[in-house]
Amino acid sequence: MIEIGLAALVFVLLLGGTGLGILLRPLLPEEHRKHETVQLVQLVLGMLVTFGALVLGLLTASAKSSFDTATDDMRAYAADLIQLDGRLRDYGPDAEAARAALRTYTAAAIASTWPGEPVPVGDYPRIPGAHDGELESARLGALLDTVGRDIAGFAPRDRYQSVLAARLGDLFGRVRDTRWRLIEEAHSTLSRPFFVMLTLWLIMIFLSFGLIAPHNALALVMIGLGAMSISSSVYVIVDLDTPFTGQIAIPSDSMRDALRHMNLPVEAPPQ
Repeated sequence: MIEIGLAALVFVLLLGGTGLGILLRPLLPEEHRKHETVQLVQLVLGMLVTFGALVLGLLTASAKSSFDTATDDMRAYAADLIQLDGRLRDYGPDAEAARAALRTYTAAAIASTWPGEPVPVGDYPRIPGAHDGELESARLGALLDTVGRDIAGFAPRDRYQSVLAARLGDLFGRVRDTRWRLIEEAHSTLSRPFFVMLTLWLIMIFLSFGLIAPHNALALVMIGLGAMSISSSVYVIVDLDTPFTGQIAIPSDSMRDALRHMNLPVEAPPQ
């Protein structure tokens, strides 16, 4: 997993920066070890630590906000699918082919987007998806387009079906728009050059730790804990930035609820 790999790389680089500082410390001239110089280094180091903490906090907040937005969009998507299926039920037997295609699409989308979870029962195409870095593939899009073509081909028999057909067209357009928004939100928004620069800043901070920290076990343990804390925050940021992959991922509950509603038997109209 790329999230764990990046976090481990940052951890190793931070400890490597500390080790480099420890190796360079004996090479410093004596005047660079005076109390006034150490105080100045500590002042600048405090400023850098505050800056690094601020940047990491902002990145975490931004990634969490993007994750929450994608989660809300997924719930809205599932709700739109339920509404679309409900209006197709209301349209009558002429919409059964569209309903079947919608159920097939929803089941295939669940199996594709959450490959590590139990797949829905039924006969539908197994299409690779999120584990390849994509939310949905062209084949899934084609399945959903089948529903749209069926809706466009409806021939209303009365005013009631005419109103429903217009409503179905609007609902399908909303479903299609939300689908593409989710596909775009599945991609990482973290800038790689910025991430590299942030890592370099953090390495410089830990290099300074190695230059001024006392050489005892407690100091080294605290530096190691600090590196572990920062690397774990990097893991959280990267994992939140890809909302459909990793350990922190959008749950499939809303889509499974939508599929369960679609599979409910059609109730007979009251006599």
